[in-house]
Amino acid sequence: MGTKKSASLLKKAIKVIPGGVNSPVRAFKAVGGGPLFISKAKGSKIYDADNNEYIDYIGSWGPMILGHAHPKVSSALKKAIDRGTSYGAPTGLEVELAGLTLKAFPSMEMVRFVSSGTEATMSAIRLARAYTKRDGIIKFEGCYHGHADSLLVKAGSGAATLGVPDSPGVPADLAKHTYNAVYNDLGSVRELFEKAPEGIACVIIEGAPGNMGVVLPKDGFIDGVRELCTRFGALLIMDEVMSGFRLCYGGAQKVYRVDPDLTCLGKVIGGGLPVGAFGGKRRIMEMLSPSGPVYQAGTLSGNPIAMTAGIETLKLLQKKGTYDKLFKSTDALCAGIAEAAKRRGIPVQTAVAGSMFTVFFSERPVHNYQDAKGSDTARFGKYFTKMLKNGVYLPPSQFEAVFVSLAHSKDDIARTIEAADRSFKGL
Repeated sequence: MGTKKSASLLKKAIKVIPGGVNSPVRAFKAVGGGPLFISKAKGSKIYDADNNEYIDYIGSWGPMILGHAHPKVSSALKKAIDRGTSYGAPTGLEVELAGLTLKAFPSMEMVRFVSSGTEATMSAIRLARAYTKRDGIIKFEGCYHGHADSLLVKAGSGAATLGVPDSPGVPADLAKHTYNAVYNDLGSVRELFEKAPEGIACVIIEGAPGNMGVVLPKDGFIDGVRELCTRFGALLIMDEVMSGFRLCYGGAQKVYRVDPDLTCLGKVIGGGLPVGAFGGKRRIMEMLSPSGPVYQAGTLSGNPIAMTAGIETLKLLQKKGTYDKLFKSTDALCAGIAEAAKRRGIPVQTAVAGSMFTVFFSERPVHNYQDAKGSDTARFGKYFTKMLKNGVYLPPSQFEAVFVSLAHSKDDIARTIEAADRSFKGL
């Protein structure tokens, strides 16, 4: 399996793009070797510049829940492109996708579209601060909510992978307003509420974190956070950028029966195009400009091409039996990998949340960031490399989620389990 063209492209890219990539985790720093440069994708497969085929479990880091280049989405996009790619003005498409989004998330009474998950979380926090007239925010160690300054404090994902949990360039005066709690430790949240000097505006939480690897909330944990927010007058922001349509049609808040004040979305609602959104209770959302004083804007927000992809994706996800099929594939894959690891004597912990999961190379269950950091990342790196050579494209970090799509066939699942069995041998 030659990768000469990818290697050549990397040499050129390094000269014009920092690190040769436009998002850090793509650089393969956590697993060794150089990144693959992708030329095309279709269904469950992705192809590199040398035309090597891989079964893809990154799925553009979650959005490709239908698989790549779904014919109905592609067809709708081609028609939309002929009508123009950007207007900088309102469209009926925005209204349609907003309606679909609010129906999927009853906790949201109004929604504002943006172009990325980072924009969504950044804007939601600004809104929460304005609504409560407080500055402090609580986040959880290892949870990544985008790269806004307030949130790059003990973040997960690329920050965890590259060992830079506190990014240079974040002002100390701003970072001091961010308080870190321990995921699945309600006592740590309560303590921050009781001790925070400025007062807490909001708690931002993932219903199923995916950027320290997938971690599942313990029974009662999210309910407990909701209760604390209510008691102390803070808003609860659920970051469902990743989990929004991955745990079910309606996200983690539907699964765990939580009513957040604000919700952040992205990935799936863009159908593979750059889209984010944040929404929530009408009394809060109406503080946004032009209805209220909290400023937020974006030239490409509500872009007609992105709205089209999101509308088609959500319509297809509502078809009967869709999630049964998706979860059946995910469960079969996870069970097969776990059995292969056991057969080869490799200790792993498999955390599954809907159609996303992580295989931790650890002897102990993973409940928080510290547990995740205790995983054998060197062994994961070897596993990743072997899987890649066996034609399976996994996220290049122990601290990321694997994403299963509706395009993954029974044959794809079987081939992936076989590749895992071979990769675990001698690991």
